[in-house]
Amino acid sequence: MSSSLSSGVQVGSGEQVQAIIDELYRLYPQARYDLDFTTPLELFVATQLAAQCTDERVNAVTKTLFQKYRSAADYAGANQEELEQDVKQTGFYRKKANQLRVSCQYLLDHYGGEVPGTMAELVRIPGIARKTANVILGNAFGVVDGFIVDTHVDRLSKRFGWSNQNDIVKIERDLMALVPREHWLEAAHRIIYHGRAVCNARKPLCAQCTLASYCPSANM
Repeated sequence: MSSSLSSGVQVGSGEQVQAIIDELYRLYPQARYDLDFTTPLELFVATQLAAQCTDERVNAVTKTLFQKYRSAADYAGANQEELEQDVKQTGFYRKKANQLRVSCQYLLDHYGGEVPGTMAELVRIPGIARKTANVILGNAFGVVDGFIVDTHVDRLSKRFGWSNQNDIVKIERDLMALVPREHWLEAAHRIIYHGRAVCNARKPLCAQCTLASYCPSANM
């Protein structure tokens, strides 16, 4: 990728980063994390169900699930086969049901059944890595301790020229170094929206993308 863009700015420069952030804010002013929840525990559960599943499908499942299971103890004490059926539509349901029971038992054993509000505590929980922890902290607690890196953020960070890493922890580190901290949470949400709407994996719509003049992938 060229280090200079058609707009005249350099890839990875503060000017390029800010221009992309500004345009994403213009395009998606109401962007939010799309999993439905009302409590930290509900988001804790929903994020685990969202692995390799659409947010729309997860929201359809949790609409009923959250009425049936209301505490960490409810999940930890659930019958494995019954919980499997309750989450079956999200895919990989045996693994997800077991993970919910194990992670919620950990909440009971270590945090009094409550979802903790720090990165250090969250990543100790079985099945909870930094991406999930960032989602929970930013959206349930308003704590921004890192940059959410899902498949869309992974892909677009490379197309923007912001990271050439394949490990999501290293991608996150690159993004945290480039993007001003006050934008970490909302920029991640908007990048996800743009990845779904325009900059998709198989055939990005570069010809109609208003970020094209600031994107090295659109200028190759």
